[in-house]
Amino acid sequence: MRAPAAKRITNQDLFALRWQRGRRDLIGPLTRLYGGQIDPEELLDRLRDLLTKHWTARPADLRRLDLERDLNPDWFLGQDMVAYVFYIDRFVGRLDHLPSHIDYLADLGVTYAHMMPCLKPRPGPSDGGYAVMDYRQINPALGTMADFQKSNLMLRASGISPCIDMVLNHTAKEHEWAVKARGGDPFYQAFYRMFDDDRLPRQYEQTLVEIFPTQAPGNFTYYDDIGKWVWTTFNEYQWDLNWENPEVFLAVLDTILFLANKGVEVFRLDAVAFMWKRMGTGCQNLPEVHDILQALTQATRVAAPAVIHKAEAIVGPTDLVPYLGTGSHAGRESQLAYHNNLMVQFWSSLAARDTRLMTHVLRTHFPESFRRACFATYIRCHDDIGWAITEEDAAHIPPMTGPGHRGFLAEFYTGRFPGSFARGADFQSNPATGDRRTNGSFASLAGLEAAGHAEDPQAVDLAIRRILMGHALIASFGGIPLIYMGDELGLMNDYSYADDPVLADDSRWMQRPAMDWSKADTRHDVSTPHGRIYQGVRHIMATRKGALQLASDIPTRVVDCGNSAVFCYQRLGDDRQVTCLANFTEEIQQVALDLPEGAIDLLTGQPPERAGAHVVLGPYANLWLRA
Repeated sequence: MRAPAAKRITNQDLFALRWQRGRRDLIGPLTRLYGGQIDPEELLDRLRDLLTKHWTARPADLRRLDLERDLNPDWFLGQDMVAYVFYIDRFVGRLDHLPSHIDYLADLGVTYAHMMPCLKPRPGPSDGGYAVMDYRQINPALGTMADFQKSNLMLRASGISPCIDMVLNHTAKEHEWAVKARGGDPFYQAFYRMFDDDRLPRQYEQTLVEIFPTQAPGNFTYYDDIGKWVWTTFNEYQWDLNWENPEVFLAVLDTILFLANKGVEVFRLDAVAFMWKRMGTGCQNLPEVHDILQALTQATRVAAPAVIHKAEAIVGPTDLVPYLGTGSHAGRESQLAYHNNLMVQFWSSLAARDTRLMTHVLRTHFPESFRRACFATYIRCHDDIGWAITEEDAAHIPPMTGPGHRGFLAEFYTGRFPGSFARGADFQSNPATGDRRTNGSFASLAGLEAAGHAEDPQAVDLAIRRILMGHALIASFGGIPLIYMGDELGLMNDYSYADDPVLADDSRWMQRPAMDWSKADTRHDVSTPHGRIYQGVRHIMATRKGALQLASDIPTRVVDCGNSAVFCYQRLGDDRQVTCLANFTEEIQQVALDLPEGAIDLLTGQPPERAGAHVVLGPYANLWLRA
């Protein structure tokens, strides 16, 4: 008797299986968020209809990618991942020029390309593109949606995952939803947080902080034409969305899936910490934020499982860890989050020539690994550096204090501190607290600008060593390393922003220089600083790709090596471990280390230099030691 023929699995079958998988991870957060307003089953029915619509419209090539990543859901955790972050206009001008520069990214080893805000912003000031007036159009200055889709297709053909920003906390006041709200439509007024008088805003303000105290003080704006106060955390022209409204959740998810079908594989979810508001709190990092992120992530996995989400939460260690999923959210929340504490501790240790605070913070506050999630590791980005040094952590390194160390770092990285090699600038000084944030490119903060002006070859050499040490740290610590555009060439501060009236009031443009293609074209000439930096970064990333122990799902254990000038951590591979050492000083350092016979430094392919039982590290040296 012949066995019955196997039934062929259809696209509808795949969707049904994914819905069955996703539903169990959706019901909990959606009930907690919206169960008091709408029957959860009714909301799930509406959600399934929305997901069905986008799955039905999903292009065949992306459905194939969905299947590949369903079979390998940890694809983004591999040691081969390297990310590159850039503004399209500053990198290539327009989107239709991007395909001709993909070979540059491939040469560097890039597998993930984050195109900084490219959706249509409001006219005039737009917070660097983060005040979006239309999420379904590309900024006309950069190109069209057709250009965007073509670029995404060509990036994917080269093994590079496209990433864009999706702003979740707010829209521009010119967005269609806001325009309808301002026109009196009650459905869309419920999309935002609007108040008829200032009684509640004044109560909220008692526990809120000001994000931009210099340029946009306060968190609320009054509009005469509608007679209402509107919650505007960042700028007057950015209206905070009301995530207590389930219609906002459905509308934002609808937009995410629309863009996913245009070829986006990674969404950087902007300003997520601020999405939920509660009287008497700072309205940041509230538990409901994690329910929202789990619901968005799990809903996306149903209709576009090739897509992952990165939470942009620049917060303290205690608040940061939950964005990668802890407790009931473990393995279900955002797959990526920025390791801003690693960045802060790098610069802190570099200025102090002392890694004790770095060792304490990264060993005490962070788990050794996450479930199906990891950090995005970086040294600099498009934004400022906030000196997130708490009083509690500083107290472990006497006589250090939180305010004292924050003040020292702000002074050091503007170049005002005696002997500083850095060239940066203050950002958003807060007279009430005395705190200041810092602007500056990687190369300028690391000393290349000052060394070049002084025509000091030795200082140039030390600056290059600092830059390469930073890239080696983010490549080996655990997570996806993010290279910010131009850092691989040592591009320095761009002071010309002050001459542009559109940019002049935002000094963060200092660290957003335009790509220097003349340097890029000669990047293989190691007789130049930019060639030496490029080849060094390229080698670091290539070495990472060849070491299974550096994959993002391998635990990272921070250890005290007994020398406060050296930061030490171990990557605990199943087969072998890699011990990583970074010298944060310009002096030769030694570390007592019991290494197995035959251990080599992966970066050089040679045994490390020894002095008896000690391993020797040159100025700003990195060692990746493996048996």
